[in-house]
Amino acid sequence: MTAPQLVLIAGPSGSGKSRLVRRSGHPCLRLDDFYRDADAPGLPRTHGIVDWDDPATWDGEAAVRAINDLLSTGRTNAPTYSIPLSRAMGSHLVTLDRTAPILLAEGIFAIEALPLCRAAGIRASGLYLDRPRAVVTWLRMRRDLAQKRKPIPVLLRRGLALWKDQPALRGRALANGFVAVSMAEAERQLRR
Repeated sequence: MTAPQLVLIAGPSGSGKSRLVRRSGHPCLRLDDFYRDADAPGLPRTHGIVDWDDPATWDGEAAVRAINDLLSTGRTNAPTYSIPLSRAMGSHLVTLDRTAPILLAEGIFAIEALPLCRAAGIRASGLYLDRPRAVVTWLRMRRDLAQKRKPIPVLLRRGLALWKDQPALRGRALANGFVAVSMAEAERQLRR
């Protein structure tokens, strides 16, 4: 029996990564659960607050260990991260049926996870959800307000920064080995 194929799902915050995963029906590890707690020492800051879009706020080594555990044993304990509280609130068991053809891992730091996985000897590919900035901004703001993720001034400031950074994010993803796809194309590929 062969291990499931790991497919990392990347894209800007609000691009529909979680929605794509839910609709695919494939098992998934949420990479956003591996954020560091807000009081962790040395976190990068911008405008006086933690810069949650900086990869230094994320524990990539722990995420890759969890992926490796899932692929090799079919189970791992992952943190349960609260974005509004900016901290892990315990952990949860993630299991993988070893007959599953695909394991998905999604989150804004999937771009960083792909080279880390490959360096650890994990066979992986990556899809980058390539959607227009206006669509992504609208979807992100709607989600963040509904979930009360952060105070409105923070959401507005972060939203403007993410708008400006989206082309650079796409460039980083492609440089790290991701394939840029529309939502419809990503769904087609995951069905295959």
